[in-house]
Amino acid sequence: MRLGVNIDHVATVRQARGGVEPDPFEAAQIVRAAGADGITVHIRMDRRHIQESDIARIRASELLPLNIEMATTDEMQQIARRHRPHKVTLVPEQPGEITTLGGLDCFRSPEAIRRFAELGRELGMDVAVFIDPDSRQIEQAASLGIREIEIHTGEYAKRWPDAARELAAIEEAALTAARLGMRVAAGHGLTVANVGPIVAVRPVEELNIGHHIVSRAIFVGLQAAIGEMMQAMAQGARGS
Repeated sequence: MRLGVNIDHVATVRQARGGVEPDPFEAAQIVRAAGADGITVHIRMDRRHIQESDIARIRASELLPLNIEMATTDEMQQIARRHRPHKVTLVPEQPGEITTLGGLDCFRSPEAIRRFAELGRELGMDVAVFIDPDSRQIEQAASLGIREIEIHTGEYAKRWPDAARELAAIEEAALTAARLGMRVAAGHGLTVANVGPIVAVRPVEELNIGHHIVSRAIFVGLQAAIGEMMQAMAQGARGS
């Protein structure tokens, strides 16, 4: 099970004062030192946290595989073309939202999604969609040329520990994607307390986790916070 660490909220703290620290690039270096498998950032249309200059530095460093979350706009497609990350994950985006509120509706913007899928094939770049655990949405994504999904685990996290129904929906969605030959990741709202059952969903190969790790890092440091999450994931894989 791979762990991608989302470092957006390191940039959130920086942007609160408009200065240069804390530096997301330094955070990316710590992510690598801690033994995580990838770095995830979300470049929003409003540039609320991560800036394109952050992406340029992280991508040029080749520290770890870089996953950029972005909206399905022409501007974002140009950013993907300029920086050629290892993966782009398409996400919904609403002005003023505090966090991503749900998965991308693949029926609402099919041509934009198809263009990203074509760009991925052109550049040799993986393209995923961040999607609710809904088989219809997954089948639609596959029909548009998408070969990877990231399942939105927000409802599961919100209802934890009474989340049996939400976990079952995630399991069904992961199996649907696997049957369609798609790779499966998951993320949103995951913590050391609730990550275990998601790790146990066998088609899931990767988790992208940010807010909990950065929050915990305030008290124990980023490297230790990543280590705690990796330990929780290992325990989940063992079923303990």
